[in-house]
Amino acid sequence: MTSPRTTNLSLVDTDPAELAVDAIVIGVHSQTGEQDATSGLAGTLLLASGAESIAVAFDGKLTETLALLGATGGPGEVVKLATLGTVTAPLVVAVGLGPEPSGAAPAPETLRRAAGTAIRALAGAPKVALALPLPDDADASAELRAVAEGALLGGYRFAGYKTRPQPTRREPVAEVLIAVPDAGDAGAQAEVTRALAVAGAVRTSRDWVNTAPNELRPPSFADAVADAARAAGLGVEVLDEAALAAGGYGGIVAVGQGSEAPPRLVKLTYTPQSGGNGKRVALVGKGITFDTGGISIKPAQGMWEMKSDMAGAAAVGAAMLAIAALKPAVAVSAYLPMAENMPSGTSYRPGDVITMFNGKRVEVLNTDAEGRMVLGDAMARACADGTDYLFETSTLTGGQVIALGKRMAGVMGTPELCDRVQAVGDAVGEPAWPMPLPDDVRKGMESDVADISQVNAGMDRAGHMLQGGVFLREFVTDDVAWAHIDIAGPGYHSGEPTGYWTKGGTGVPVRTLVRLVEDVAANG
Repeated sequence: MTSPRTTNLSLVDTDPAELAVDAIVIGVHSQTGEQDATSGLAGTLLLASGAESIAVAFDGKLTETLALLGATGGPGEVVKLATLGTVTAPLVVAVGLGPEPSGAAPAPETLRRAAGTAIRALAGAPKVALALPLPDDADASAELRAVAEGALLGGYRFAGYKTRPQPTRREPVAEVLIAVPDAGDAGAQAEVTRALAVAGAVRTSRDWVNTAPNELRPPSFADAVADAARAAGLGVEVLDEAALAAGGYGGIVAVGQGSEAPPRLVKLTYTPQSGGNGKRVALVGKGITFDTGGISIKPAQGMWEMKSDMAGAAAVGAAMLAIAALKPAVAVSAYLPMAENMPSGTSYRPGDVITMFNGKRVEVLNTDAEGRMVLGDAMARACADGTDYLFETSTLTGGQVIALGKRMAGVMGTPELCDRVQAVGDAVGEPAWPMPLPDDVRKGMESDVADISQVNAGMDRAGHMLQGGVFLREFVTDDVAWAHIDIAGPGYHSGEPTGYWTKGGTGVPVRTLVRLVEDVAANG
């Protein structure tokens, strides 16, 4: 099941007022002030740069007219105005950008969300132009990239499974033009190419997460990732249940043995041209295609969202597709452990002792802490294969949502690498916050019968997110810098669409992982 694709994204340097499109999107800023005695309107709209010719065509009354229609310039606001022939496009769409920044263009994330909001609001319009504010200087790459990504991601829609046509369901925008000073500029064209690759990977990740769990069990998920990876030119290795058992992947085997759909481990490999910069990066993503909790079964309420428990693997697999297209000068390997956590007569049990890939023995106390079991094996394999940096992402703990909410990921691991993840996340609009790995949490995970307990029984759910990080640390060798990115909140959006997020899978943290790989390629 795949989503409709935006058919085209291109640059244009034609006067926005003369563009032959179905709608032209402009930005407006909010400005507080005294209530106007004549109009009764509080505050004043400010037109953002990029739409000057549109304002001229409206004889300077554009912002006044938009204000009469209720526009305030607040972030996420969209107001549509019929042009009645004043410009070539039949519709001008004003998207709110919030207060005007002092002496600079709006922040990239503001532009990214504005572009996504506008394109989603214009579903049904075949061709749309974006005349949003970009910096006047030559280096507007971050802002242009943000507008392009926002447009492509805001226009995403999962194809779904409806059998009857929906009269009110309008098709996503098919063609997007971005107004720039020079459409032929090589740097600007490179940003479009990059946005198509990265946003395309995010959309693929969203497709996998949104697919019904009966259609994406471990074998079929492995096949889907492997097929996409081979088409992208990546190296592919898939271990089935027999190979996993023979190879000593006790955690993956244990979690997967309760399901009739057997587990898999997919390894993807990108080898740079000319050998790269000598560094090696490993990406690991949790791929639990459905999580009932196993014997420690979850409550029924909300369990349907557990189809998203493979969002980490989806993000890692999709990020590798973007990496294959962008060709950074660093070697990258990805490890996607896949299993379905089901209750049955063959399920693993609380009290079981499992021997992991690195030889450590784990006492199972809660079968709903299955993610750390499959990840432990995959991370140990990544270290055994050899790597300098290891980035792992997973919808690991409800504690992440309690601590940091639905938009902010938690990151744990090597402090310097966690800081790097935070900086990159802030830059791409996927924020993460470094969290500690306290010694007292590890002490509480001591087992009477094994090397470590799977959870801290004494602390129960206290510091739940930290318990996950402390456990995973046991499977990273001392010479590897590592970061665990918990996306339990931002990996899946159950609310109404907002910005460039649609309902369902978000694709977080595909863009973070791609940028981290590029950063290692450039800076080591």
